[in-house]
Amino acid sequence: MNEQLWKKAEEFIHQCHRELQKPEDETSSRLCEIKEEIEETGSYTHTYEELAHGARMAWRNSNRCIGRLFWRTLHVLDERSRDTEEAVFQALARHVTFAENGGKIRPVITIFRPSLPGKGDIRVWNHQLVRYAGYETADGIVGDPASLELTQRCEELGWRGKKTDFDYLPWVVQIGSRPPKWKEVPSGLMKEVHIVHPELEWFSELKLKWYAVPIISDMKLEIGGIHYPLAPFNGWYMGTEIGARNLADENRYHKLPEVARRMGLNIERLSDLWKDKALTELNIAVLYSFKRAGVSIVDHHTAAQQFKLFEQSEAQEERALTGDWTWLIPPMSPAATHIFHQEYENATHTPNFFYQKKPYE
Repeated sequence: MNEQLWKKAEEFIHQCHRELQKPEDETSSRLCEIKEEIEETGSYTHTYEELAHGARMAWRNSNRCIGRLFWRTLHVLDERSRDTEEAVFQALARHVTFAENGGKIRPVITIFRPSLPGKGDIRVWNHQLVRYAGYETADGIVGDPASLELTQRCEELGWRGKKTDFDYLPWVVQIGSRPPKWKEVPSGLMKEVHIVHPELEWFSELKLKWYAVPIISDMKLEIGGIHYPLAPFNGWYMGTEIGARNLADENRYHKLPEVARRMGLNIERLSDLWKDKALTELNIAVLYSFKRAGVSIVDHHTAAQQFKLFEQSEAQEERALTGDWTWLIPPMSPAATHIFHQEYENATHTPNFFYQKKPYE
């Protein structure tokens, strides 16, 4: 028998059943079933209840996430029976629609079949289900520089984008050693927000926009020793993810100099804090635009307050709080949040999400 898998399964079931307040005899019976299944097949199958609570625990254990207060609200979509590329594409579309919810974003995870003996893993090549392409051109990079490699891979598969700053990458699904298949993201599936400013009328001339829901799709979910290589999940955006990173970073859309120039700032003198001024207005625009469009978003100060409530909740449950401080502090005004002044143990507990090798490497 796979003793390592059995040990992890036993540990998870005890914790899961304890948190769900299951009677001891039910726990013992379930453990006997799992042990027999591992002995017979080398693996075991989670019930939906185990799958759902395990996924929520994984969110709760995600050290880099500031939004963990809402871990209990995670919607879990079970797509473990899907075994064709087309069925996977359809399930991904259902996820986007359910999560986007007309702008009232729902935290969602869709879980496909686990790694199993004799079966190839199901993977999506995309880092996020919805993300913009990036192109190398004679005049420089067009689109998102973070997507250059994947865009090139998609082009090698036969996909062709329009070479604008905001082309959706196609979905690329690969099952085991079968050739990857790609499909365009269905038109109109994901809501996009055009970025404008409540006071600076010229801001709309920048023609900036961003998609409504961040859906991470390249991380592996582990629950009780079972690995789910395709389990896309989402919450909603914290404004600084877009305004202080995606649109502002020098190795992304790098819009701070243009915003600053239009504000009449001197970008030659760093001591004038032109970056800080432009960054503030860019983030104001992102928050304003999402709220105007009726799309869920949270500012970094509110998110930090919510994380403080999560800390208090975990203390009440007598669970050790873990966190990666370097990720929990927001990329804008971190010292204005309590997180900056705290220390966190960056220990990894399971269930959890883990990085995995890109399938096209």
